[in-house]
Amino acid sequence: METLVIDHPLVTHKLTALRDVRTETATFRRLTDELVTLLAYEATREIRVQAVTVQTPLGAASGVKLDSPPPLIVPVLRAGIGMLDGMIRLLPMADVGFVGLVRDEESLVASTYADRLPADLTGREAFVLDPMLATGGTLQTVLAMLTARGVTSVTAVALLAAPEGLKRLEEAFPGDRPAVVRVVTAAVDERLDSRGYIYPGLGDAGDRLFGEV
Repeated sequence: METLVIDHPLVTHKLTALRDVRTETATFRRLTDELVTLLAYEATREIRVQAVTVQTPLGAASGVKLDSPPPLIVPVLRAGIGMLDGMIRLLPMADVGFVGLVRDEESLVASTYADRLPADLTGREAFVLDPMLATGGTLQTVLAMLTARGVTSVTAVALLAAPEGLKRLEEAFPGDRPAVVRVVTAAVDERLDSRGYIYPGLGDAGDRLFGEV
């Protein structure tokens, strides 16, 4: 598994504002959208392309276009929905699937309650959106679902990650697997707290995006 932590002043600036407990919901949503677009730029660096030649007003020019089939974007419900617009801004041609998981707050084990993914993903590239890579249980489940269905590569995009979650994914997806597995994040924080939350983190991303329900 590959891990890429984006070291860029704009990324750090927006993440710092997201962490601030005083940041209101509307601003939190906007900053998340902007930060995801910056992360998506790096997450798509290895996306498949094919060479093409186009005609400019003055002559022929060599270039590339995205290869087929189109990539699949998979936000993890519910918090991943808050990242979707920022991702499809760069990949408007992508298909979108959904996976819903809920974490037991005592055992910290995630269980699946919704699966809206194609049964056959052979040859596809996938991008999974989940704001917080904490214990790694949720992302491990989703990445395993995608690799089992034949994706050639899957990139998880997270606002924040914890060392414990990254270690779990590295153990679950070693480099010798058929599919390439990557994680792209704005920062790796200190640790998980006793509730399995990223510390110092930014709180519950779902609640800060959509309110407590």
